[in-house]
Amino acid sequence: MSNPTPSSDLIRLLTMALAAIFILMLLRPELFMRSGPVVEIQQSQGLPSDSGPASYADAVNSAAPAVVNINTAKVVTEHRVTLFDDPIFRHFFGDRLQVVPRKRLETSLGSGVIVSRDGYILTNNHVIDGADEIEISLHDGRSGRARLIGSDPDTDLALLQMEMDELPAITFGHSKPLQVGDVALAIGNPFGVGQTVTMGIISATNRSQLGISNQESFIQTDAAINPGNSGGALVDAGGNLIGINTAIFSKTGASHGIGFAIPVATAQHVMKQLIEHGEVRRGWVGIEMQNLTPELADSFGVKTTHGAIVAGVYRNGPAAAAGLTPGDIITHVNGEAIQNGEEIAHRALNMEPGTVIKLQGIHNSIAASWRVTIGPKER
Repeated sequence: MSNPTPSSDLIRLLTMALAAIFILMLLRPELFMRSGPVVEIQQSQGLPSDSGPASYADAVNSAAPAVVNINTAKVVTEHRVTLFDDPIFRHFFGDRLQVVPRKRLETSLGSGVIVSRDGYILTNNHVIDGADEIEISLHDGRSGRARLIGSDPDTDLALLQMEMDELPAITFGHSKPLQVGDVALAIGNPFGVGQTVTMGIISATNRSQLGISNQESFIQTDAAINPGNSGGALVDAGGNLIGINTAIFSKTGASHGIGFAIPVATAQHVMKQLIEHGEVRRGWVGIEMQNLTPELADSFGVKTTHGAIVAGVYRNGPAAAAGLTPGDIITHVNGEAIQNGEEIAHRALNMEPGTVIKLQGIHNSIAASWRVTIGPKER
């Protein structure tokens, strides 16, 4: 029997090697890939089961009946400059020719939200300001007159009441837990075309210093809000009221995706005050504040980057009585962190005079707290 030749041994080894390589290529193909930069990515496993409904019809059906159209009318007297006002003409003809001022009827439209089966309706102050007649048109086709209970120009809110049986009322939600990205639906009567629903998200919360009203802490949304939407409802995905649509930023008068709504908590507070007192009684702390920036925090030797520095204290005011002094840093109100001085002022304004609040912060580099009895804000 002849021995295998070296060439046959080599062929057998090559065959075994090729077989091993083939098996590895099938089982571990990554071993044969060209090396290079590795980019790690997170691959979605699909949308979560609670990602939201495919339709918001249930939310609209719940909220829409309580959103009304508001038509107002007022008589405007015009004193136009005419030939009779010319001094030379009057020199020749005297005052014998009297011109009766011209009167005309001015109408406007907006939206409102029925918030109680007693017929209370929330809307914007600018919708009904100066109106002699206020006509309400309901979603079910009924209509009737409403009377003004009270208004608050500082927040641009007004409260109306109409007498009618079986009025639908919206369900109040919570504006405080809102998060940027939450679904928002705007319901109103844009351009007078009839009730319209638009959808968007919450773009921002606590928007202020916009020059829209004196007291600002708006919800910002990209749900389309147009002229005629003012006073309408901003609702969540469940159809619960979270805000009263108020204003837009626009160069053309049409929606550019930047709309603002008054939070429902503010609307509730104003409504309660108007029902009980016919006006809004606001609170006052009696301090001037400066927002705490990282640079100021560093200069004061504190680690916190949220809050406000007391820049001044009004003599004989609530803060002075509580022991606050210039240079104190306020970081919390009633245990909740605040971001800036405007937030402190806004919270005080929405509190009844006589309410006691607890401020926490830093005094002379030491943790401190103050109990402040809110005073009445002078008008």
